[in-house]
Amino acid sequence: QVQLVESGGGLVQAGGSLRLSCAASGRTFSTYAMGWFRQAPGKERQFVASITRYGVTSVYPDSVKGRFTISRDNAKNTLYLQMNSLKPEDTAVYYCAATDRVRTTYDYDFPYWGQGTQVTVSP
Repeated sequence: QVQLVESGGGLVQAGGSLRLSCAASGRTFSTYAMGWFRQAPGKERQFVASITRYGVTSVYPDSVKGRFTISRDNAKNTLYLQMNSLKPEDTAVYYCAATDRVRTTYDYDFPYWGQGTQVTVSP
């Protein structure tokens, strides 16, 4: 199994940037594909980004494409999400998640989750 802990959330003005981190421990980090999801109050959990085990392929929904970048450092057992040009609609709790699948964007394919970190974007 793997344990995940997110950090880096906070309050930022629209147009600003944040970098989220997700520290992994337990089983070898590079054996997992990783993802970022978010959930705003009263809304369903939403896919934000995913990356394959060695970072060769990443996937984004149109809502964040060109603004967010997912990356990983397997030597540091850490996943990142660089968020630029933030908008108020990006406000949510952001979660990192791990899966044994090679590539997926569906939250039900990710059995391992962190506790989440709050991102708030003011107008």
